[in-house]
Amino acid sequence: MVAKRPKSQKRLLSIAVSAIMAALVCVATMLIQIPNPATRGYINVGDAMIFVSALTFGAIAGGIAGGFGSALADILSGYGFYAPFTLVIKGLEGALAGLITDRKSLTRDLLATVIGGSEMILGYFLAEFYLLQFGWAALTEVPGNIFQVVAGAGIGIPIAIIFRKRLFEMLK
Repeated sequence: MVAKRPKSQKRLLSIAVSAIMAALVCVATMLIQIPNPATRGYINVGDAMIFVSALTFGAIAGGIAGGFGSALADILSGYGFYAPFTLVIKGLEGALAGLITDRKSLTRDLLATVIGGSEMILGYFLAEFYLLQFGWAALTEVPGNIFQVVAGAGIGIPIAIIFRKRLFEMLK
């Protein structure tokens, strides 16, 4: 039986986990970047860590890690003009995935990544089409974003399942 932690200790642990996961999202996003000249954006594998964050630790950690980790990667990689959009779009992706998963079921994990990933694909399309005014060139980003979601789910779900199992074992 694990003793109850004080509220301040839980809050501090949540902040620490979110910061660590944001750093991991940033690194994963910067690890592989395939530029798209039509939109001046790039394809990356950061979604894997966004999904690990959300599916393991929930909506708050997923949203913070997704938004801040991805936006920081944009800034550090020279794509700073994307950072405000990324903060919102990737933050919502992580938050949605964290809200939808029940952290027990593969089906819910898949649903979480599909819905969170769909929001990301649509969010970037709308931001590039309307706000950044790339017009129909924004469509060239969609296949890469679909790849990011599929690869992210393929990598992120198994890792999240392993992390959840290990974490629960450690907390027993």
